[in-house]
Amino acid sequence: MTPTDGHWLPVVFVALMGAAMLAYVILDGFDLGVGLLLPRGQGEAEQDLMVASIGPFWDANETWLVLGVGILLIAFPKAHGIVLTALYLPVAVMLIGLILRGVAFDFRVKVQASHKPAWNAAFVAGSGLAAAAQGWMLGRYITGFAEGWAATAFAAAIAVALPAAYVLLGATWLVMKTEGALQERAIAWAKQAWAPVVLGIGAISVATPLVSTTVRARWFAMPEFIALLPIPLMTLLALAGLRSLLNSHRVRGKLCAGPFLLAVLVFLLSGLGLAYSLYPYVVMDRLTLWQAASHPDSLKVILVGCAITVPAIVGYTVFAYRVFWGKAQPLSYG
Repeated sequence: MTPTDGHWLPVVFVALMGAAMLAYVILDGFDLGVGLLLPRGQGEAEQDLMVASIGPFWDANETWLVLGVGILLIAFPKAHGIVLTALYLPVAVMLIGLILRGVAFDFRVKVQASHKPAWNAAFVAGSGLAAAAQGWMLGRYITGFAEGWAATAFAAAIAVALPAAYVLLGATWLVMKTEGALQERAIAWAKQAWAPVVLGIGAISVATPLVSTTVRARWFAMPEFIALLPIPLMTLLALAGLRSLLNSHRVRGKLCAGPFLLAVLVFLLSGLGLAYSLYPYVVMDRLTLWQAASHPDSLKVILVGCAITVPAIVGYTVFAYRVFWGKAQPLSYG
């Protein structure tokens, strides 16, 4: 064991954990968004096609959540105890939502026609519970689980803003994966979600430095402010480009993937900004990643496991998206 092992190993694991959680938010975000949009589908056939567009992906997407939480548990056990103790109830709500979605996904196509609307409603409710709970948890985490009305209002704002962002991501996914009337409706849904998402990002960007002195110090000191300016500027350009593509007739053809890719870029830039705001803390203002990390010898063993599992997850994900790329086909259980 070298003297630097205790320094770089926690950095590797916090990067892996952050990448896994960001991958989950993006990949499961679009199928949660499709779930929230399901009631707006016109008729049973259109709703079935919306579900079919996420059918091959949704369960694999959730693997990234398991990976991220698993790394938190084994690589940062001190932080795991603090985080899950503080977020026990919203985690339970999220898991109820994800379970409800999983059950409803299968049952809605197998039950009698008279029962299908109830399972559709369960699918929508599960999507909403999971999305809102994730937003609340993110808000509480950013403030370091601080008490008071400001921290609570901040978490509530993200609990509303994140589902709106998922709706935008889900709508742009449907623009890419569908054709005809459903694609036209998806374009309209994306346009409707765009303004709330822009307002939400703006409001949260202003509120975050107000509720966290640490974030304020990191973003508004010189020369860091100048160096970080490209992140919000690129986010604004991506949002403007997304809206411009939605207004273009070419989004119905070869550029149908453009809005989705730009929405993903917005999430990536937001994740980058959040990572900079939080580093080097695993629990904001309470535990740095080195204070929370397991012993370097344990991290070395865990790293071997990650070297096997992470490429396997990445490979499976890439394979699944490659096989089922293209326009969605009607849902079928053979």
